[in-house]
Amino acid sequence: MSVIQAPLPYETNALEPHMSARTFEFHYGKHHKAYVDNTNAAIKGTPLEKADLETIIKSAKESGDKKLFNNAAQAWNHDFFWQSMTPKSGEPTGKLAEWLKRDFGGVDQFKEKFKAEAVGHFASGWAWLVVENGKLKVTSFHDADTPVVHGVTPLLTADVWEHAYYLDYQNARASFLDAFLNKLANWKGANEKLEQASK
Repeated sequence: MSVIQAPLPYETNALEPHMSARTFEFHYGKHHKAYVDNTNAAIKGTPLEKADLETIIKSAKESGDKKLFNNAAQAWNHDFFWQSMTPKSGEPTGKLAEWLKRDFGGVDQFKEKFKAEAVGHFASGWAWLVVENGKLKVTSFHDADTPVVHGVTPLLTADVWEHAYYLDYQNARASFLDAFLNKLANWKGANEKLEQASK
């Protein structure tokens, strides 16, 4: 099979109490796995069978294969989401902190903008911190849409599909975003991605 569900970068209980092992049981163990399985089923016996995930996503977008695009993009988005969190969150440092100040006025102003984007996103989707034309930008994409097909470099994402937070926060998306930004966000990983992108 071409697409493999990457292992989590931490134990399923490592983000408690902000994200429970039970959420991971469903979100990683069932939702994410289903996207990977559906992608592999769709590409079996086709020229994409041995392609990497980003190639599959771009090909599906170009050909208008919405089912393949949705599943492949969701597989990619979820893997990026797991990487966007860590048990050792802290605060942004290095180039990321400098750029957050330059482009948003500071870390707190960025958090406000990101939370507003995520909470205000209607229905399912993803909130993103990306690099576009040499500047940081907060944006969101609906449903399975992904930075892979938008020519931007993603640094951090929050999943705002209800299954990402409902078991722990019910319908309180804003509370989930507070926990994500203040307790879970992988600032070190985002900074490393920014350093690589700005070389």
